[in-house]
Amino acid sequence: MRVLLFQKRFHAGLVSKAVTLTVRQWDKPHVKVGGRYRVHPIGVVQVHAVAQVPLAELTEADARRAGFVDLAELTSWMTPVAKGALTPSSRVWKVELEHVGDGDRIELATQATLSRADVEALARKLARLDARPDGPWVRQTLGLIARRPKVAASKLARSIGRETEPFKVDVRRLKKLGLTISFEVGYELSPRCRAFLKKRVRWESAD
Repeated sequence: MRVLLFQKRFHAGLVSKAVTLTVRQWDKPHVKVGGRYRVHPIGVVQVHAVAQVPLAELTEADARRAGFVDLAELTSWMTPVAKGALTPSSRVWKVELEHVGDGDRIELATQATLSRADVEALARKLARLDARPDGPWVRQTLGLIARRPKVAASKLARSIGRETEPFKVDVRRLKKLGLTISFEVGYELSPRCRAFLKKRVRWESAD
């Protein structure tokens, strides 16, 4: 996963979602719409829109969304890294984004190319997780997250008659295997998990 650099001053705003915009002086875009980028150490951001605009088109609201008090502060911050003096016609990249998770094991979670050996190894690990006195839980938990992405853990747990904390512990076990992605609220199945489920079904049918 590629990295998108931010100064530490912006980290809290990204996590709280007060910062949903960044303005960059690139020769060409370094991000793409829909892309996910690691921001160390706070996790991952997803890009929703990218546009090149003249500096004059930026608004005071844009500056606040980018984590600045006003447009004057944003312009002053950009000046030291500017390639020449900034003018109203200077072209800048306006990137709309959102913090989408803590990024724990995100590289593993986004690996969607799995060999048969990978799938079989994952299946064995999940079978061991299921082999506990209170019975199997993996399939139910993954199915619940698939049906109700980004829903609070407390609501998910309650919907299947479980306590919240034990449910969250189980989801963390799945996360360590790269099968779920955590968000500020709730979870999603990772690309790795979706690839595993597709291939597992295919190969089980062929066996």
